[in-house]
Amino acid sequence: MIEKNIAPPNVLTIAGSDPSGGAGIQADLKAFTAFGCYGMSVITALTAQNTLGVQGVHPAPPEFVKQQLRSILDDLEVNAIKTGMLFDAANTRAVARTLKAHYSETESMPPLVVDPVCVSTSGHTLLAPEAVQVVIDELCPLAALITPNKAEAELLLSQKRGATVNISSLEDMISSAESLLALGCKAVLLKGGHVELTLSDVEKLAAARQDVTVVREELLLDNMEILQVNERDLSTRPLVVDVLREAEKTTLFVSPRIESSSTHGTGCTLSAVIASLCSKGNTVAEATRQATAFTHVGIETAFPVGHGHGPLNHLHALTQRIIPPVSHFSSAKTYSHAARTWKAYVEHDFVKQLAKGTLPKECFLHFIKQDYLYLKYYARAYGLLVAKSSTYSSIQSATQTIINIINEVSTHKAFCAQWGISETDLASTPESPSTTAYGAYLIDMGLQGDSAKLIMALAACLLGYGEVGLWLKKEAAKPNSWVKLEGNAYLRWIEDYSGEQYQNAVKLGLETIEALAVADPPSALRFKEWCDIWEKCTQLEKGFWDASLQLL
Repeated sequence: MIEKNIAPPNVLTIAGSDPSGGAGIQADLKAFTAFGCYGMSVITALTAQNTLGVQGVHPAPPEFVKQQLRSILDDLEVNAIKTGMLFDAANTRAVARTLKAHYSETESMPPLVVDPVCVSTSGHTLLAPEAVQVVIDELCPLAALITPNKAEAELLLSQKRGATVNISSLEDMISSAESLLALGCKAVLLKGGHVELTLSDVEKLAAARQDVTVVREELLLDNMEILQVNERDLSTRPLVVDVLREAEKTTLFVSPRIESSSTHGTGCTLSAVIASLCSKGNTVAEATRQATAFTHVGIETAFPVGHGHGPLNHLHALTQRIIPPVSHFSSAKTYSHAARTWKAYVEHDFVKQLAKGTLPKECFLHFIKQDYLYLKYYARAYGLLVAKSSTYSSIQSATQTIINIINEVSTHKAFCAQWGISETDLASTPESPSTTAYGAYLIDMGLQGDSAKLIMALAACLLGYGEVGLWLKKEAAKPNSWVKLEGNAYLRWIEDYSGEQYQNAVKLGLETIEALAVADPPSALRFKEWCDIWEKCTQLEKGFWDASLQLL
């Protein structure tokens, strides 16, 4: 029996038209499609605009706006709605009252996302002053979410209070979002694209406000030192911080600011993606997380359009690439999938005691002897990678790694000798269960058909030690650091893994993962397999250190 095609959610945009295609209903419909939704539209105004600005606006008559809306509501199921440019009081009132009349009770209305569009990117006024009060009185109370930017939030609050409101700090954004919630909407997303902030501002507020949750873009997460090593100081790097205020909680969505002129229609796109995700049953918070990430990558991968403020790339999710061609994107997403496990590994008590110089000698000796035994599995796994390689360059790369491991074994023997461990001791050391488990897992990945899975399994060890080395180096540089380098018996270990030679190997490993993801973009299922392998190997690496401490 052939099953019928499953219908996608129906999402409606009520907004103005942009003939240049970057904003308005054109941007909304692209965003709906990108997220697998069926898009519908009610046009409130025709505009003459391009990337240089808005040259003219021709509003639709309110009765015709109402007629368009009724045509859709009377025939089609609507799973989510977003409003954009409504232009004047009459059109705003027609939209609000038609929706309220059709959905007899507010609770039965599908999620309504209100983007209170007031001014275009180029500075053209898109909402008449008398319409602002109608938005406040009639539209906001129906909304599941409103998404004002700084200027729109200031306008709404100034109109409500009868006094000028200025938003210039993160604290202002949070208090303003709380005030906007009083307009009757269920949630407020105050967009931070026009407020200059840094990670220091975010961390300062987060320390003072335990009720605030911070959601960071992957590159800004903890234990990402090996990805940040070539970045400018993240504590002072300009950020975009969007503030989501719901009834009981406040969430900050933090991402690096991108210096770009391709920002036309970003607000339209963001609200359209949120509506799309809400139509599929996502919470407002989860929809916002995905929408801010989508918009960020859309700006980052934008292509030139026009001579002014061009649009973001609405198509980046339609190229069948779960990994866009952006440096460190796949590595960061892989790390974030296993963030809790990764943090437990990098900041393990074994590592901390080693950094303080307080790690019992017998624990360290157990570790370096097991590490010697593990290297044999590691070399054999690379041998399997040689067998899976189909080009001379990839064969040479994997073979060279085996040679490097053999050389590392000699270095490791010499290092062990400094700790009183002879080659005979190493040869007679029985494998611990954690070593056998890790080694067997690598060989299992090598025997399976996908070379990418083996590359991900092998990378966890290389990149993990590099991350630990850089984390300790960073912590040691802080004033009154808990890391004690002077007189530390384990100093060489720290220096080896934070040093230039090892970090160059880490850089090569990262480039290998990124090149793999770009050359052969994984499906969502395959990428999940990569993430699961990464987390499994991180757990096995952590098990190495667990086993050493369990000797106590």
